[in-house]
Amino acid sequence: MKRTHFDAQHDRFRDDVRNFVESEIAPYNEDWTLQGIVPRELFARAGAAGMLNKTLPEAYGGTGKSDFRFNQILGEELAEGGFAAVGLGITLHTDICIPYLQNLATDEQKERWFPGVGSGEIITAIGMTEPEIGSDLASMTTTAMREGDHFVVNGVKTLISNGINGDLNIVAVKTDPSKKHKGISLLVVERDMEGFEYGTNLKKIGLNAQDTGEWHFNNVEVPVNNLLGEEGKGFIHLMNNLPSERLSMASYGVAAARKALHWGLEWVRKRKAFGKPIGSFQNTKFHLAEIATEVEIAQAFIDRCVMAFNAGELSAVDASKAKWWCTEMQGRALDTVLQLHGGWGYLTEQSVSRAWVDARISRIYGGTTEIMKEVISRDLGL
Repeated sequence: MKRTHFDAQHDRFRDDVRNFVESEIAPYNEDWTLQGIVPRELFARAGAAGMLNKTLPEAYGGTGKSDFRFNQILGEELAEGGFAAVGLGITLHTDICIPYLQNLATDEQKERWFPGVGSGEIITAIGMTEPEIGSDLASMTTTAMREGDHFVVNGVKTLISNGINGDLNIVAVKTDPSKKHKGISLLVVERDMEGFEYGTNLKKIGLNAQDTGEWHFNNVEVPVNNLLGEEGKGFIHLMNNLPSERLSMASYGVAAARKALHWGLEWVRKRKAFGKPIGSFQNTKFHLAEIATEVEIAQAFIDRCVMAFNAGELSAVDASKAKWWCTEMQGRALDTVLQLHGGWGYLTEQSVSRAWVDARISRIYGGTTEIMKEVISRDLGL
């Protein structure tokens, strides 16, 4: 079905992103996968190509409006290239961190941070998870105690995407440890602050071109004017920004499933068994027909969600529905296509095998499938 929510401006942006992916990512992806990190210069090149600032104010080179269709296109083209690991770092910057700054930063903070964020010279990251807590944010132990004109931060954050490359780091902290949700605030910790240390680049089973790190805070003095939003309102700020994060992951999930379908069709048309293409067998046809149908249905829902988000009407519940369904579908599609590849699908030289491993995290980060269902069930009064 023809998608109708894009206009000519979006089509031009898609062409630009596709060209960027082909010239600046595709030739180097294998090297970055071995290195476990992309070079910082990639963000600067993406910024120079106009890929990072679309939703920033016009004064900083953006369009002056929050239009998630640009974010959607960026994720789709990264998925089309098969570059989940590289894409995660970029879309974390554009789809997750920049909205926090847009929604919560003061004018003074925007003047300080937006130029570098939009140009890619400043890379963003966000830290919520700790060694002992994941979804239970109210139990975090990283503290930020007010002392005059600064906060003193102590604690550890882990499993942080862009956790090595990140310069401008949004950190969830307890400014009032005596309280649970109401004691949480958001601070922006910058790379060169004394006492702030980056841990090791954590080794993962997938997404190996994307850095995942730990942060250690040892009496880090963070100026009060690096408080993002209101003190004690951090949990509310986190919840308010979750729809964009989950919409990003859901949109990428659909695009990745569509790419899996492409790989599957390409394989079954050329691969033969018992003297004929395996695409001629009914089992193969039915599996690919199922993926094609689910992708189209999911795409229609995601496009609706994008427009609802642009109108300020995407609820946390609908974003949760999108996130769990589309990422689970992504996993099913890739698993099916890998199976159709037979033993060849188990080789790392096959794009589908790498995508299959990379996709496993999609059902975990940004809120597990189980947490998404919990959010939805509460809306049902259960």
